[in-house]
Amino acid sequence: MIKGTVIRRLLIANRGEIAVRIIRSCREMGIETVAVYSTADKESLHVRLADQALCIGPPPSSRSYLNGSGLIHAAAHTNCDAIHPGVGFLSENAEFARLVREKGLIFIGPDAEVISLLGDKVRARSTARSFGLTVTPGTEEAIDDPAAAKAAAQKLGFPVIIKAAAGGGGRGMRIVRSADELAENLAIAGAEAEANFADRRVFIERYLENPRHVELQILADGGGKVAILGERDCSVQRNHQKLIEESPSPGVTAAMRERMAQGAVRMFRELKYRGAGTVEFLVEGEDFYFMEVNARLQVEHPVSEFITGTDIVRQQILAAGWGRIELEPGAVQLSGWALECRINALTPGRVTRLEVPGGPGVRFDSFLYTGCTIPPYYDSMAAKLIVHGPDRRGALARMQRALGELVIDGVTTNKAEQQRIIASPQFRSGDFGTSLYSTMIKEAEDAV
Repeated sequence: MIKGTVIRRLLIANRGEIAVRIIRSCREMGIETVAVYSTADKESLHVRLADQALCIGPPPSSRSYLNGSGLIHAAAHTNCDAIHPGVGFLSENAEFARLVREKGLIFIGPDAEVISLLGDKVRARSTARSFGLTVTPGTEEAIDDPAAAKAAAQKLGFPVIIKAAAGGGGRGMRIVRSADELAENLAIAGAEAEANFADRRVFIERYLENPRHVELQILADGGGKVAILGERDCSVQRNHQKLIEESPSPGVTAAMRERMAQGAVRMFRELKYRGAGTVEFLVEGEDFYFMEVNARLQVEHPVSEFITGTDIVRQQILAAGWGRIELEPGAVQLSGWALECRINALTPGRVTRLEVPGGPGVRFDSFLYTGCTIPPYYDSMAAKLIVHGPDRRGALARMQRALGELVIDGVTTNKAEQQRIIASPQFRSGDFGTSLYSTMIKEAEDAV
């Protein structure tokens, strides 16, 4: 147990592999964990591993993992000191963070006011500019009038992209290549944004055709100490959903990394940011543009853990409960190269056989076990395969070997697709952007 204990018992307001991940750090810290689960997840691995488990409702997320008041009641009922929101669900919900703290519990994350500011992408762009970060050219305010949208798009120059002001993950996002397509896509994007985020506001940016998607991993103690744990390259995406992440980025130089970090550190220090967060950029050559901040833990955090030797979940908990992190600004050294492949279950069902790869520098984060059932109600990601090597070439060889060892029978996964990407000349060259996946698909179709 950590000296001067503040958090003795923590409720994990999430499920699946991220809940398992949090339990493991808590156990090493001497913190008891309470898992919550829907009836569809009653036999999930996180339920088995936690010190205590509580059913939170039926399968629909709106009645279980998104039921903020129910989660807070569960934490109080089980005498928890804190709530960790994990990723997705309520992890960037400012109102949930506010209610957690109003009930006298510790929220593992930034203050509600900071989450609210950074979660509004229009306000976040303005904030980033004030700290010297260059933003992608776009509208200064949310926009819903077709005529005004047309005028703004013509000024920016086509193609443009419409984005939801209150969310991400590809939802409420539409690429528009001509003025004739604008009004329809504006309405569709607004409807998608409202359905997914209860906020139909959208804004318009110039669309960059094939940039790199790069994000800085940041940890901060809430009192002005800010540490950068290098960057991750998340350019391999399908429909704006990340498939492969790596660190460092093959397209970022040391000088560029330093320029990115300067503005990001100023922003996080001024906001008195607490915990883990990422600043996301689009990169073209030597130019980079601020895109957004994710005020939470990221799915791809293990690659940063591998190259820095840092337990990011531990640092989140220390920042929230003890007001400190075990890192000094500028002292984080990057070592080697790390890659992560997201293993998605393309069909629900029972896993009849699971063989997990091992060996030096291999990590498998998952909620799977032989005999478990993958329910149809939630995100398709079932596992993350992460490897670390001395350099990119070594990490690629290790990932190929690890993917070859991985066996998941009983359900269909995207393992073969990941193997094709890792083996492709485009990916192996390191010279690619966000169009890599679509280019590979088109080449495969043309070859048929």
